[in-house]
Amino acid sequence: MTLTTLFFDLDDTLYPASCGLWRDIRARIGLYMRERLDIPDGQVEPLRRHYYETYGTALRGLEREYPVDKADFLAFVHDLPLGEYLAPDPGLRSVIESLPARKFIFTNADGAHADRVLRALGLEGCFEGVIDILAVSPHCKPMPESIEIALRLAGNPDPRQCAILDDMPRTTRAARQAGIFSILVGEAAADNGDADAVLRDWQDLPALLARAEEELRA
Repeated sequence: MTLTTLFFDLDDTLYPASCGLWRDIRARIGLYMRERLDIPDGQVEPLRRHYYETYGTALRGLEREYPVDKADFLAFVHDLPLGEYLAPDPGLRSVIESLPARKFIFTNADGAHADRVLRALGLEGCFEGVIDILAVSPHCKPMPESIEIALRLAGNPDPRQCAILDDMPRTTRAARQAGIFSILVGEAAADNGDADAVLRDWQDLPALLARAEEELRA
């Protein structure tokens, strides 16, 4: 059996978490909560963390309790100079282009942010499409419904012929439960049973996927 479809997470997956971009996006989420929604400073971080852990993203939690404009929120929290964090990665582009499967971005950010990140990394044109938080609304990763929608938007491939690459164990765990080969990505990714495989170096990805296909055929 061949892997026909690959879903790639965006933030802290296609670039290393150590660059600090997601840290500063998280800070802007807190700023939005204080400035736009008048949430007291002492409540912001506990509330943001609660929403993230309970609903998957701060946005999904805020939507339940505040009159949040999704477009305004997403534009605000992603309004950062990406060139100060990211640089083109020809090695990563070469690896992704070498993979024969169909490739999609699957992110809890929005498409506009995804496009900016892909341009900053020099990865424009490498993916067939972007499945963003607006496309799976009112759900988000790691909700099983979001994975079902992503599969549908990718043309309903057999989950057993799909793989997902993500830096969040809860997402790889949910994808694995849906029958998708799951790969936990990151410099400090640990093989703790939340994924089928761990990827710390992008150059290892083609061989890792080849081994996964051999297991599928066994």
